[in-house]
Amino acid sequence: MAHGVEDEGMWERLRTTWFFRSAPWLLPFAVLTAGIALNVLGPFTALFPVPPLIAAALWTFRGTLLISVLSTAALGFVVYWWAPLGLREGTVRLTTTAVVCGIALFINRALEHSVRRLASARRVAEAVQLSVLPTPPARVGELSVAVRYEAAQEGARIGGDLYAVAASPFGVRMMVADVRGKGLLAVDAVTVVLGAFREAAEREPGLAEVAARVDQALHRERRERDGVERAEGFVTAVLAEVPAGDPGTLRIVNRGHPFPLLLRDGAVTPLEPGSFSLPLGLDDLGELAPEVECVEFPPGALLLLYTDGMSEARDAGGVFYDPVEQLAGRRFDGPAALLEGVLGDVAEHTGGVTADDLALLAVRRDRGEGPPPRPG
Repeated sequence: MAHGVEDEGMWERLRTTWFFRSAPWLLPFAVLTAGIALNVLGPFTALFPVPPLIAAALWTFRGTLLISVLSTAALGFVVYWWAPLGLREGTVRLTTTAVVCGIALFINRALEHSVRRLASARRVAEAVQLSVLPTPPARVGELSVAVRYEAAQEGARIGGDLYAVAASPFGVRMMVADVRGKGLLAVDAVTVVLGAFREAAEREPGLAEVAARVDQALHRERRERDGVERAEGFVTAVLAEVPAGDPGTLRIVNRGHPFPLLLRDGAVTPLEPGSFSLPLGLDDLGELAPEVECVEFPPGALLLLYTDGMSEARDAGGVFYDPVEQLAGRRFDGPAALLEGVLGDVAEHTGGVTADDLALLAVRRDRGEGPPPRPG
């Protein structure tokens, strides 16, 4: 990421923390009050140029202007009336503070422009990302489906998170994956993974074979790369399937991805694999063949697949968001309600600032009989 984007992200993280978002005026006024209080002991004017600079970084243009006027007026009161320093020295100090106030106003305008430009670039990046990801129908076979994609709040580069749902002759198949890296190379890998998954989901009878086909497609794509991207490109993924003839069973193949969660009657169960497999694209490094895990999928149960933008979301103290703890004991009307609850939890946990993209896919096996899944 370019240095300028990192600087903009730093300012945005500072300005959007809970403390400064709720009371951006508090710190400038506190420093101004301290500057006035110190002059009770004697002439001390060094603090008066500081509040406008703080306001420039944390507050609006009008707020910065207000602090600038108050700081200049307070300094004029000190140097000309409270503790007279002489016309020449007082004028020099007052002029210096006025110049700093002007610089603070300029800085505030520049920061606001940078934040708007970054927000615009982020919206474009998210639009490009979403244009690659098809939105599945709200109902596939006996399953209600919901998806969400949230772009990271840091930087504006396109990420590699993806989701897919396919109705096949073998059942409803799903995937959530995370491509290593960002930018156009990540988008290329996303299109390769999605294309390979759709084709394999329609043709391959087993879920492990679907994962193998996606892996082969990634190997073909990696051969066209050079350097580090060729040596290290990989995709973590979790694939799930509700078989056409056995809707009460859920099959899972995990390729180095965060564990799916099964929610039922307020209980949250992490679906940890019995053995670990390498991410897609790294099969040439080992012989760890993926195992297909089978679990019960009763009517009304919810399955949540997600990327590490959720599991690695951290608060200001560096504590990770724990979905098992946060979702335990709660009941949701459907997949959409579940995803809205998760996004709200993550936003509250991180203060609204995240460092990684987040893709979510939730499905619910509806109670009662539904039509069989349609191929294609």
